[in-house]
Amino acid sequence: MKSKIGVSDGTGGLDNGPFYHGTKADLQIGDLLTAGFRSNYKPEIIMNHIYFTALTKGAGLAAALAEGEGCERVYIVEPTGSFENDPNVTDKKFPGNPTRSYRSTAPLKIIGELTDWERQTPEELQKWREILANIKADERAEIIN
Repeated sequence: MKSKIGVSDGTGGLDNGPFYHGTKADLQIGDLLTAGFRSNYKPEIIMNHIYFTALTKGAGLAAALAEGEGCERVYIVEPTGSFENDPNVTDKKFPGNPTRSYRSTAPLKIIGELTDWERQTPEELQKWREILANIKADERAEIIN
């Protein structure tokens, strides 16, 4: 059964997906993604939420930047509970939610996998890796967990 749970998209409407999660983990349809793992951005933090987006390019970026040696993967996911705008990239840093990024304490169910999505250029990836290195090195950099 497809979830009808939605969240404000910042314009007064509800975002009903589809939703994506980028990772290097090799998972199967029906698997559940859960919170409780180390942050890719501050490894000393155990995350209370599982993050996802409604933009394939954003999920692809997350896959490219994820820890691990596996292949970059973008999974189509379905929230199993309520979710909210990701406060790490909304309002605090960008007005509204232009990245269509969300988080949930409830698991995400994998319902498919994308095999073709717009990938970051090598220059874009290098820029993001530098940003992440600065976040990891800066003890003041905050991740809202």
